[in-house]
Amino acid sequence: MLTLLAAWLCLPSLFAQIQNSGYLSVGEPQKAAGKRNATVQVKIPVVVKEGYHVNSNKPNEEYLIPLKLTWTSLGALEGGAVTYPKPALEKYEFSEQALSVYAGAFDLVANFKVAANAAAGPGAAAGKLRYQACSHKACYPPKTVDITVSYQVQ
Repeated sequence: MLTLLAAWLCLPSLFAQIQNSGYLSVGEPQKAAGKRNATVQVKIPVVVKEGYHVNSNKPNEEYLIPLKLTWTSLGALEGGAVTYPKPALEKYEFSEQALSVYAGAFDLVANFKVAANAAAGPGAAAGKLRYQACSHKACYPPKTVDITVSYQVQ
């Protein structure tokens, strides 16, 4: 009973950590932990609202806006290259050819290196995830979601 009560009390803080921008939501990224010069990977869960998709990181058409995660502040981390999942090729009413898209739930993977001169202790890297969401009939203006990755230098 006490465990159930504790879990229930934690729910508001869990929901507060999810960034939702209408068509796409980003869950809590894994916390990175590593020693100086270590390589760390962080999974960032993403969910696209049912009935919608977002362009992949490499859309088939130049005019489409790609899903793109960029880092604005890395703190004691270096790099930050992002590994995107394999996109699906889908044909929609508004497109003449199949489009490279993501739908449903998937993970982005951020790859970092802990700086050689990093001070031990906690920190956070900040970034922005930009995307363009579409339904099966039309695409909507691009949006941006803030991403924060917590880390611990050991």
